[in-house]
Amino acid sequence: MADVLEVRAEIERQISGRTVCEQLRQTAERHHDAPAYSDPDGDGWSTLTYGQARQRVLEIAAAFAALGLEPGEAVALMMVNRSEHVLADLGTVHAGGVGCTIYSTFAPDQIAFVATDVGARYAVLGGRAELARWEPVLDSLDGLRKIIMLAETPPGERYMSWADFLDLGRERLAADPGSIEARWRAVTPSDMATVLYTSGTTGTPKGVPLTHTNIFYEVAATDRLTSLPTRGTQISYLTYAHIAERALSLYLPLAKASHVYFCTDLANLAATLGQVRPMVFFGVPRVWEKMMARLLAVLATGPEERQAAVREAMAAGAAYVEAGQHGHTVTPEIRAAYEKADAALLSVIRGMIGFDRAEWTATGAAPLSAEVQRFYAGLGIKVIDVYGMTETTGAFTGNSPARYRLGTVGTAEPGVEIRIAEDGELLTRSPLNTLGYLNRPEATAELIDADGWLHTGDIGTVDEDGFYRVVDRKKELIITAGGENISPAEIENRLTEHSLIGQALAYGDDRPHPVALLTLDAEVAPGWAQARGIAFTTLAELAEHHDVLREIDSAVRAANAKLARVQQVKRWALLGTEWTAETEELTPSLKLKRRVIHARYADLIERLYAPH
Repeated sequence: MADVLEVRAEIERQISGRTVCEQLRQTAERHHDAPAYSDPDGDGWSTLTYGQARQRVLEIAAAFAALGLEPGEAVALMMVNRSEHVLADLGTVHAGGVGCTIYSTFAPDQIAFVATDVGARYAVLGGRAELARWEPVLDSLDGLRKIIMLAETPPGERYMSWADFLDLGRERLAADPGSIEARWRAVTPSDMATVLYTSGTTGTPKGVPLTHTNIFYEVAATDRLTSLPTRGTQISYLTYAHIAERALSLYLPLAKASHVYFCTDLANLAATLGQVRPMVFFGVPRVWEKMMARLLAVLATGPEERQAAVREAMAAGAAYVEAGQHGHTVTPEIRAAYEKADAALLSVIRGMIGFDRAEWTATGAAPLSAEVQRFYAGLGIKVIDVYGMTETTGAFTGNSPARYRLGTVGTAEPGVEIRIAEDGELLTRSPLNTLGYLNRPEATAELIDADGWLHTGDIGTVDEDGFYRVVDRKKELIITAGGENISPAEIENRLTEHSLIGQALAYGDDRPHPVALLTLDAEVAPGWAQARGIAFTTLAELAEHHDVLREIDSAVRAANAKLARVQQVKRWALLGTEWTAETEELTPSLKLKRRVIHARYADLIERLYAPH
């Protein structure tokens, strides 16, 4: 314990006095001409250097001040990932305000709740698609003074174009630079830098205020744990309403002078990876699964002898990564086999998918199945787990490329205390913890106890070397009619090990045994069917084909063979559609919305329990 507190004190001294504003100033001075942000521009990229970015941030701060933004007031942001999103957020903070990115999948009533709860005085929206979500509730938002539109600005006093907003800022900054400098210098480490809202998996979103101290403790602790490269390259594509993206591609780059490329559409991620070849890449499990499915589909088109060579090379890659785990040994034979396989094939495949320069590849937000992790290990890519929440400013445990154990979420970040409660819940205490939920004292009291321990709501274990495993959400554990506690995530990960199964939901609360709802992988299933001469026109039609159903049945049997008897799925149903955030079965961070799925498929679940 003494060592943990000593490390914490050392990091606190290191970040003492640091704010987002001061960090950007230092980075812009030291790396004035280094590329900071690149937006897609036709077949190329439009890039701002750190010097140019800071100048733009000061102009945006001046524009907000000119419009009447007071220190402590909030600006709501809703747009795709692009440089304007980051610059608007940073400009808000430099004006003394608080940035709040809202999930673009939120319904109008959720937007109204968040905008009112955070006290948004201004909003910056991407275009008509975003505005359409706001329009039904605009008249109820009395505190909202102005909406700034990046594109498609409607007429009227309520709206202002981004171009006019920037013109106003340039004019005011040139006329009175001292007032803007006074604004950003008045920002303190204990001030709120942002408020992020939980994605609503369990009801009304809750606002999580994060201070500059929270942010830079996360930056410093993550950097110590992972040794991320200075002036590295990375891709921003997950929403900035999610703490992982915000920490990794908004705040960390300010300290590491990273070059951030924006992918404005998830459908373009594969192409962007090929162009950027990032040194740092974070993906939620669904993203890693989708990339694996695409690559498997490509590899399956090669001649059998080529496929056999790939399988042999990947076996060598997996053996090498697995032997590199903490407590294991990479023997000369394992290393030699890997180097031979890497030179012949693996490096080529990594280059095909844009990971030939990757130094840090990670996952989080939900469990990544062992099969997916092993697949990437076969390519020589360590997809390592980190674990955290919005309420802990992102990760508070993590593996590193140098010290990792597959299947775990790593060890505690430097200076972070973790303990396991009597019921198995993971508790943590450190400067990463939020002070509480915005305007929710009762929820705050449930989150943080009198001794400062934050209750994660997750059940976990720790091994003798300090590597943690997360079993499942405490509230999501299935308790069967026989009183057995079962992790649905463990069942679901076993089911999705078969490439044909895209998504799985296990159900069984107060029931005699688990059942499962399954979806086909929309990218793998068509190729699988074509290779077997199965004619179809839609995914729904394919989901009813007897050959597909027979294969899924085999997949469920294979999953059950790896599960304890009480965990085994007795009956299942294959759906004819995929679950998405747009259709509301997934959160914006692509986690299952269990309550929504339970309600939507209640009748089907009942039929799975009906007598034969």
